[in-house]
Amino acid sequence: MTKSDTPDIIYTIVDEAPELASASLLPIIRSFAGKADISVETRNISVAGRILAVFPEYLTEEQKIADDLAGLGELVKTPDANVIKLPNISASMPQLNAAIKELQDKGYAVPSYPYDPQTDEEKDIQKRYDGIKGSAVNPVLREGNSDRRSAKAVKEYAKANPHRMGDWSADSKTHVASMDGNDFYANEKATTITADQAGGAKIVFTGEDGSTKVLKDGLSYEEGTIVDATFLSASALSAFVKQEIASMEPGVLFSVHLKATMMKVSDPIIFGHFVKGYLEDFIAKHGDKLKELGFNPNQGLGDLEAKIAGNEELEADYKAAMAAKPDMYMVNSDKGITNLHVSSDVIIDASMPAVIRAGGIGWGPDGKPAPTKCCIPDNCYAGVYDETIEFFKQNGKLDVTTCGAVSNCGLMAQKAEEYGSHPTTFEMDAPGTVQIVLDSGEVILEHKVETGDIWRSCTAKKLPILDWIKLGINRTKATGLAAFWLDANRAHDAELIKYVEPALKEAGIEIPIMAPREATRFTLENMVQGKDVVTITGNVLRDYLTDLFPILELGTSAKMLSIVSLMQGGGLFETGAGGTAPKHVQQVIEESHLRWDSLGEFCALGESFKFLAGKGDAKAGVLGDAVEVATQKVLENDKSPKGRVGQLDNRGSHYYFAKYWAEALAAQTDDAELAAAFAPIAKELADKEEAILAEIAEVDGKPGDMGGYYLLDADKVAAIMRPSATLNAIIG
Repeated sequence: MTKSDTPDIIYTIVDEAPELASASLLPIIRSFAGKADISVETRNISVAGRILAVFPEYLTEEQKIADDLAGLGELVKTPDANVIKLPNISASMPQLNAAIKELQDKGYAVPSYPYDPQTDEEKDIQKRYDGIKGSAVNPVLREGNSDRRSAKAVKEYAKANPHRMGDWSADSKTHVASMDGNDFYANEKATTITADQAGGAKIVFTGEDGSTKVLKDGLSYEEGTIVDATFLSASALSAFVKQEIASMEPGVLFSVHLKATMMKVSDPIIFGHFVKGYLEDFIAKHGDKLKELGFNPNQGLGDLEAKIAGNEELEADYKAAMAAKPDMYMVNSDKGITNLHVSSDVIIDASMPAVIRAGGIGWGPDGKPAPTKCCIPDNCYAGVYDETIEFFKQNGKLDVTTCGAVSNCGLMAQKAEEYGSHPTTFEMDAPGTVQIVLDSGEVILEHKVETGDIWRSCTAKKLPILDWIKLGINRTKATGLAAFWLDANRAHDAELIKYVEPALKEAGIEIPIMAPREATRFTLENMVQGKDVVTITGNVLRDYLTDLFPILELGTSAKMLSIVSLMQGGGLFETGAGGTAPKHVQQVIEESHLRWDSLGEFCALGESFKFLAGKGDAKAGVLGDAVEVATQKVLENDKSPKGRVGQLDNRGSHYYFAKYWAEALAAQTDDAELAAAFAPIAKELADKEEAILAEIAEVDGKPGDMGGYYLLDADKVAAIMRPSATLNAIIG
């Protein structure tokens, strides 16, 4: 792709609240950028867009769309990439099925998901859908490692305007519970591929009866790649679930915290074990009937309730079974949505920080706060949350007015580590041995497994690892205090350390290497003293920590600056987390009020313009500097969205962002042409403030019809998100 074929900036079409916000913000961005001859185009990576893109033969010519994700996957491997990526849905099976049904209802003849494919066609359909669900987007786009931190203006605002933090007590009963062995952590093995070993490989299962089955063929390992393999014992997991339910104390809520959206093969299965454990007697009594109804524990209690609706016997026994178990942590107490309703609702990097920020409090079925048992079965990262909880029990809640900033450098390029393991994760249907076998016949890793065990393999390539270490060193030099979060007793981390130690020696810098639990304590101890700390971590901890610490420091992770320096010289600018997006959408449906905060988009936009300036576009640099001024004024003047009808929402916040951005451009002296172009716009936006806000208020509080959830009606969305004719006339 040549430069002339490449837009200056690509802005992604996504889902839920961020996409609704784009309907308001993107016209402003395009209008302002256009005055500097900077092109801004969109690419569709939404769930609905991805479904339509991979099933063209089922659609009419008018319904077909380009495979934008595949196109972006190629673009990010070039130096011309400049992509602003909003948070997209990492679809769970319930979400995927809901999107499929909505498309079918709208006349798109896409196939239903085949759970038990029999024909080659059904197997192909399942394979294509499996490539959409879970974390399908990020591994494709992240051809670089992550540099995530709070912008200075955001951090200073948070310190001056502290969010509410719950009080911690030393005797809080909130705690983390994990397996005592036979989990992914305990069973992990790893090796680094030598030059002689580089090349093809396959994963082979050999049953106890001597039969063999190729689980995955066509693998290829480069020299220097770290290859892992591990499994989690199904019998040990079931025993753990049963033990934790039985050991519940009165007044404590039960919960499990997983990442089924990212670990789309393993974690829904683990989730299903908790559902089976909670409903053990009910399932034993009604197993045949539930099988007839198509009940799958991995789909959660919400799916079960829908399937038994109207069957008085099943409903009564289900209600009794739930009443006999301990109270559960609720996703939504008002609507009766439990922790075990849908696997995608228990997103650990959102749910655990919420409990910790609240002072170790979850919300029970009665809508009242209570301490919580937080089950995190696998020990790879559970210690981070356990140590954080223990720290606050000992030291009390975080003082956000004085604490330092915690940033992250994360290894994630080229499908690094567990988040790249989806195609090589399997639930065992018989006992036997799983081996990774090179084309030479050499077995590099193997495990004995039992029926139901979850086996997985993942990789981390040499060049991304070296790039990540370099990024960590550079950020440490800029910040002053850092640690590599690596556990020498974990097989994968031990291989990584073999890369880190000589790189640090060559760079002449000392950065401590600590296991995650110790690194958590180190980070918390320093941040409470007001010191800034860089966490240099692998892919999963990158994901977890860039929610945990921002939620504690800033009240949200959506306001973080996330820069991915692509390895071929391009830039990917991510805009924060989308975990609360569904709740925001529900409020829009009920009352056309969008509380989504686009601060992450503002930060990413400024960096995107600056990246373009670094390629030689001086006007882009002027726009980027003015974005920073506008962002700071949005914060200083408290023009971020509020939660209630009658208060400023996302649309009003965008108006003020546009006003401040235009004023900054009109006032700057680096580019007289831009100053002249924006002076009348700034004046008109200021003069017509009252009219613009009144027009926005006209629709606030009324039900909002978006024309869908996954595939929106552009005109209906515009009616909600661009209701001010005055603003639209000024912006264009």
